[in-house]
This record gives sequence, C-alpha cells and structure tokens, in this order.
Amino acid sequence: MQKKTKIAIAGVASAAMFAAGAATAYAAVHDRFGYSPVRSGIPRDAAHFRVSSPDLTNGGVFPASEVCADTATAPRLNWAGAPAGTKSFAVEMFDPQAPTGSGFSHWRAWDIPASARTFGGQATPPAGTVVGQNDFGDAFFDAPCPPAGDVVHHYEIRVLALDTASIGLPSEGTSTAYSGYVLGQHIIGVAQMTVNAQQ
Repeated sequence: MQKKTKIAIAGVASAAMFAAGAATAYAAVHDRFGYSPVRSGIPRDAAHFRVSSPDLTNGGVFPASEVCADTATAPRLNWAGAPAGTKSFAVEMFDPQAPTGSGFSHWRAWDIPASARTFGGQATPPAGTVVGQNDFGDAFFDAPCPPAGDVVHHYEIRVLALDTASIGLPSEGTSTAYSGYVLGQHIIGVAQMTVNAQQ
C-alpha cells in the first residue's frame, strides 16, 4: 500500500511538472495573445486544385506597405484544375491566428460564376458575384493587420469550388460566421495559398 502511494505521488508530481513545462512552452511561443485552433470549415474529402497570384507568393510575406494599410487592393488570383461538378466559386482571406477565438475574415465573395478563372485586383467582379461583409463589416478586401508584438499570422487565401450556382445569401446583414457555415455545406474543392504578416 505504501509503495502504491509513493508511485501515485510520483505520478502526480510528474504530471504537474509536465503541465508546468507545457504551460511555459505555450507562453513562450504564444505570448500574451494566446492561441486556440480554429476549424477550417473545409470538408476532408474536398478536392484540391491550384491557385496563384501575381501579387503574392505562397509561403511569402505581405509587403510592409500593405500591412494595416488604410486602403488596400485585393490580391489578383488565378486558378485552375477545379473539380468536375463545380457550379460556382467563392474566395476568401482568413486570419486563423487573430486573437478572437474564431479567427478573422478580411475578404469573402461568393456566387462567382463557374466560368471564372480569375478574381481580385481592381477588376469588376463578374456579374452575379456577391461580395460579402468581412469581420470589419466591410463589403470589400481589408488589408492584413495583426496586433503589434504578436506571433506571425498566416493569412489563408482560398478559392472554394461549390456544388451550387448560388448559396442564396445577400451581402448586407450576412455575418461571416453564417456565410462560412452555408459555404461549408457546398464546398467540393479548395485551392489555398498562405501569405504571412507580422508587426
């Protein structure tokens, strides 16, 4: 009985040391803003296709002049290889590291015609496209703007292939949480590039 008690105490001590070490490591990496994983909303069986941009590099960084810029132009996107059955596209830029507990949307548009292969820049969106509200409440692209002193933020820029020509949502009054939920019911393919920013 005494031996079992000693083993139990040793186990508790080891667990406590492990927890303390993990907490220290967490604090060192994530500092005062903390970190919680955010679900992507992309189905596991979604097909993968290709997206690129003449303005940004996958795995690269946003130009310093564009970080927290008052006015910003959406990146130009080009894509290819969308799965058969695609009836429309959506695009978005999302910051999963934003200290909100649920990430932060900077850009979202949907009902982009299935014939489209480009989007963004200063071009007028194709007829029928709905440019949704982002988490700033703006129906346009807002520049990346991570909190000063935070970890590097990995902005996910995605093109989503959808199984419907329209998700049936207006821009005005549609929250990013709701548009994201509805989009998630129709995603059959995804193309993604990640571009980083830090202050």
